[in-house]
Amino acid sequence: MSVINYIKESFEELNTNMTWLPKAEAQKSTVVVAIFTIIFALAVFAVDSVFQNGLDRFFNMFN
Repeated sequence: MSVINYIKESFEELNTNMTWLPKAEAQKSTVVVAIFTIIFALAVFAVDSVFQNGLDRFFNMFN
């Protein structure tokens, strides 16, 4: 099987055999994913800041 044939068959399968979400539902899902991504990034930032401050204080005890 050649690469070109594989790509053609893949696109054909995507167009004929796949069921896609309605546009409105896909947009809602995208917004939910974006919001949770932002919340998760803020949580990681908070934990990173706490650990950084703790390590800075720990190493400043030895200076």
